[in-house]
Amino acid sequence: MDLYFFHKGSKPLLVSMPHVGLENPEYIKSNMTSHGVNMMDTDWYIDRLYDFLLDMDVSIIGAKYSRYVVDLNRGIDGTNLYPGKKVSGLCPTHTFDGDSLYKKDFKIDEAARIDRYWRPYHDKISNELSRIKQYHGFTRLWDAHSIKSHVPELFNGRLPDLNLGTGNGTSADMELVKKLDKIIRNSKYTNALNGRFKGGYITRHYGDPKNNIDAIQLEISQITYMNEKTNEFDERLANQLRPTLKKLIETLISFPKM
Repeated sequence: MDLYFFHKGSKPLLVSMPHVGLENPEYIKSNMTSHGVNMMDTDWYIDRLYDFLLDMDVSIIGAKYSRYVVDLNRGIDGTNLYPGKKVSGLCPTHTFDGDSLYKKDFKIDEAARIDRYWRPYHDKISNELSRIKQYHGFTRLWDAHSIKSHVPELFNGRLPDLNLGTGNGTSADMELVKKLDKIIRNSKYTNALNGRFKGGYITRHYGDPKNNIDAIQLEISQITYMNEKTNEFDERLANQLRPTLKKLIETLISFPKM
């Protein structure tokens, strides 16, 4: 069973797309409400937005299954990454808007989903980061995400366009982060660093700058590259955003090991 797509690159960077998956096993889908079947909290078209990555020769991993099956950016220990704020769990039961994903009385087998869907993805991340570090002496991880520009259940008002997260400065070298932050601030897009989004499990778990592993999350407001009302990709908007994204990726590749 193909649980993720993977491309092996030669550069010292792995790009992860844990919420891009659109597949849903029938035994789960058949017990879902229309909200679950529609998968509206997907990181829509992130793989299409980053279509330039193959030419940049970086490693890429992306989920094939929906985040509603299991959220690959949550830890299996159940730790709340944002204490005091509403967040979705490892196996979500509601959409970001608060709508139920499942029909009444359906029971989730969380342990089975961890073994079947969560663990293989993280085993691959771990192995690829180790391979890259062994070859280059360091490695970088870019966790690529997107979200609707307005999610009242999670935050007030419109989300900034580009949101960098480094676990409040713990998951990546600060000089590298400053350079990435400067690129975004010099663009036309609104921005935040460790604001509402500080990086999820992937960023915080794998980031270890003292041991030459820098992990950074970018949460992109979907209004910057798609029509949120029709849920359609907007190539014109995407082409405006891609140069900034390319600069960020180029910096991750070329920034010297500290």
